[in-house]
Formats: sequence, C-alpha cells, structure tokens
Amino acid sequence: MLRVTDVHAGYGPIKVLHGISLEVGDRETVVLLGRNGTGKTTLIRTISGLITATAGSIEFAGRDIQNLRPHKIVGHGLIHVREGKSTFLGQTVFENLMLGAYRRRVSKQEIGDEIDGILELFPRLQRLIKRPAAMLSGGEQRMLAIGQALMAKPQLMILDEPSHGLAPLVVDEVYDVIATLRERGMAILIAEQFAEKAMAVCDRAYVLDDGKTVLEGTGRELEESVKVQEIYLGTLCMDA
Repeated sequence: MLRVTDVHAGYGPIKVLHGISLEVGDRETVVLLGRNGTGKTTLIRTISGLITATAGSIEFAGRDIQNLRPHKIVGHGLIHVREGKSTFLGQTVFENLMLGAYRRRVSKQEIGDEIDGILELFPRLQRLIKRPAAMLSGGEQRMLAIGQALMAKPQLMILDEPSHGLAPLVVDEVYDVIATLRERGMAILIAEQFAEKAMAVCDRAYVLDDGKTVLEGTGRELEESVKVQEIYLGTLCMDA
C-alpha cells in the first residue's frame, strides 16, 4: 500500500533523512521506533506532503505521491494524525467529527451512524459530544483527532506519537482502539517512542537512528533483539 524508497529530506540546509526505505502493506500495522531527533516525525511529514523529499520516491496505493500537495494526498486516502492538538478547538466534539467527513458524499444518516461507531470506540467522548474541543483534556483531544481521521474513511492512517504526553491509563485506551482497528484490517503506520505498547500491536517495526533505518523486523523479532533492548527499548520504556 505504501512504499518509501531511499528518501532524503530535511529542513532547508539541515538534512534529517538519509535514504530511508519502508513499506506498509494492506491491512498491516507498522511501527517506527526511535528516540527524539531520529527522524520519525520528519519521515511522516514527508510522506504526508508537509515536507518535500529531496531524493527517493514515495508511492501510495500504486500512485506516485511524492510531489502532491497535502490535501491531494488526503484525497487519495492517506490521513496523518499529528502529534499534540490537531482538532478544531473552537468546534464541538460533534462538529469535529462531522468535519472529518467533509470530503465524502454520503447521507446524514450514514454520517450519524459512523459517529455512533466512533463513540463506541471512544466512550468517554459520548458525554462530551456538545463540548468545544478546547475544553477537552489532552487525552480526549487525541481520541477526538483519531476519531475525526476515521470519519474520513482512510485507506492508511498515520499516527505521530499517539501516546506523547498522555497519562498511562489514557495510553492504554488509545492503544486498545489501535488494536481494534488493526483487527478490523485497517492499515496503520505509527511513529512512537513508547516501544512497549507499539510493539504489542504491530505486524512489523523499523528502528530509526540518525535519519537512517538501522533495524527492521516483526514486533517479536525486535523485542528479542539484544541491540533493540539495550539501545532502544530499555531507554524508551523507562522514559515513558
């Protein structure tokens, strides 16, 4: 579904990605692991069109998307849920969910049914449905952002640091939903520092360091890797 080949990118003269390649298959959950500054967010921003790659290629669903504007990439079914607050803070929970479906031509009844489905995934949003997003906690806003993305019916959803800044119980709730989406067959790409949770839900994982892919394998293979345990997982789990 997604194929990134030898991609280089950065910010002006500052080079961050140095020839990264990865793939996300249909119905597959893939995780990008790495500490701060290893290039995870830059890679995701490059895939979603917010940064232009200086070399390499990016294909999604058989299309070259490397030079497309972000809204065009969204139109092809690739949705990026950014780290932090990414909802419309002045709009209510209900309005935010409605806005997630603004590109789709479907009936109000169908939209209503889909919102009900989102509220089943995130029950705590049910009682907040009329509340402005600005009044939600950080965890509730993260849930709303994922729900809004799901309303767009993505072929691939990209989550950038979904656990960042959240309380452990909220992280559990978010990853329970990710596990449910995986079981339903949604393709998901996750950039994450919280290695323990991410590895539990992934089919495959890549470990990034200094803008390069240094390890690749299934979640179980990387969990059992001495290099990952010593250099990444131990540090990341203690920091989480």
